[in-house]
Amino acid sequence: MKLKSLLIILFLFLGSKASFADTYPRNYAIDILHYAFDLTFSDHTDELKGIATITLQCKQKNIKQIRLDLINQADKWKGKGMTVQSVYFNHVPLNFTHKNDELLIQLNVSPEIDQPITVEITYSGIPAGGMKIQPTKFGDRSFMCENWPNNARHWLPTVDHPYDKATCEFIVKAPAHYKVVSNGLLLEESMIDKETKLTHWKQSVPVSCWLFVLGVADFAVQYLDDFKGKSIQTWVYPKDREKGFVDFASPTKQVLQFYSDYVGPFAYEKLANIETQSVGGGMETSSAIFYDEKLVTGEQSVRLRNVVIHEIAHQWFGNAVTESTWDDAWLSEGFATFFTLLFIENAYGHEEFLNGIKAARKTVYDLTKKDTSFSIVANRSAEKGPVTSGITYQKGAWVLHMLRERIGNDVFRKGIQAYYKKYYNGNTSTSEFIAEMENAAGQDLKVFFSQYLYRPDNLQLKASWIYDSVSKNIVLKLKQTQLSGIPFVFPFELAVYKAGSIVPELVKLNMNGLTAEFQLPANAKPELLIIDPRTVLLGEIEWQ
Repeated sequence: MKLKSLLIILFLFLGSKASFADTYPRNYAIDILHYAFDLTFSDHTDELKGIATITLQCKQKNIKQIRLDLINQADKWKGKGMTVQSVYFNHVPLNFTHKNDELLIQLNVSPEIDQPITVEITYSGIPAGGMKIQPTKFGDRSFMCENWPNNARHWLPTVDHPYDKATCEFIVKAPAHYKVVSNGLLLEESMIDKETKLTHWKQSVPVSCWLFVLGVADFAVQYLDDFKGKSIQTWVYPKDREKGFVDFASPTKQVLQFYSDYVGPFAYEKLANIETQSVGGGMETSSAIFYDEKLVTGEQSVRLRNVVIHEIAHQWFGNAVTESTWDDAWLSEGFATFFTLLFIENAYGHEEFLNGIKAARKTVYDLTKKDTSFSIVANRSAEKGPVTSGITYQKGAWVLHMLRERIGNDVFRKGIQAYYKKYYNGNTSTSEFIAEMENAAGQDLKVFFSQYLYRPDNLQLKASWIYDSVSKNIVLKLKQTQLSGIPFVFPFELAVYKAGSIVPELVKLNMNGLTAEFQLPANAKPELLIIDPRTVLLGEIEWQ
């Protein structure tokens, strides 16, 4: 296939994916500014009682209805779910309907454009998801949330989608023996009677609601350090106090410093590492990160270390800069995976980085064999199914790894910093990221991105070589064998080891079609040829 034809195919393929297919009913005429949740928890019942005070702006005239996500009590939730008792605006009750997991609020006036208004929703119920009311690994009662990707609606009335970002506060009344942790800064902790404590947290930085966090449990708390005046904290179960304080002693501060230097400022008011029963691995909730209780062992395991690095990376990618739709979830997960490896390279050496990137490549090919249709960017909606797979993480990381190699570390860093600055505390898309990197690099990168982001297949390469003693040439033959039959266009390196030499000659070549033959001058037959000696090409290479 000629290069010109290939470029046409790739550009058409990229263009066909430009419009997202995330089917959430986005309403850009309404902008949520702030959520305040007044919640009551009890040891006598799993019922949650809530008052949500929501401040919003209307961006158009004649807005008559506000739509929010809130799971309603129904048979499909086995009788669990929320029931709304009332909705008020300016102390006046509003009509509403709550069914099909939607809360539709009818406004009795037409708000002025950009004039903030506030509605108050009183509701209660036993969460069917999102908020997990269950024992810790020690059998102690606890209340811990897991909102990703669209589970906030199980216990909070919200616009439960990443496109809408808002500030938040949680005012929690709970039995006095619990401690409460949430986003942002602690404003108040008061006994309101002998048995009940009120705890008030507020975050003044806008985030998508799947990044809201609340943990109510018996906690031991360590104020470990600070980073540029912002508190670094550890919250673990009292029975894990010694182990947890050891586990989270590092490398949080070093990670915060590295990403602040490499990418841009840390957005949030604190950084708390928190033990929980509600997530597997980690959950990057803004300013207060949840970690699986099974990871807390007191051994400072590499596994936990890497999860900490990954979840802190999310504070930049996914949290501060957030994908507008689930089609682009790699802007969160692929980035956090690559920047985890980038920190590892900086802190622990290039060999550790290589081990990680090689493991990521193996994961990509293993997962592709199980699902040959999954591409990094595609039409996805949390309302219809999973929005990520391991490919989102690992192949997404490889895209950034190859991009850094292609345009150079300095240009890559410049582009990342520009992208972060432009979309800081906002939303973005894959096309906007590509535009920023093209601007930094001064070159068109659309073919590169379309090959690796929008195609589900991966490069399969068969290689062979002979030495022609007559012409004194190495003859290298390559054939791409991926089942799609569509070639990848890529540069690659060939390491040529002369007899008796341990330092190879590096030759840079380009492949533009399904097959290629290269003739390389050589005075004698080499001992060894290695394609991609530095591990910068996502491909499986088979020598014949």
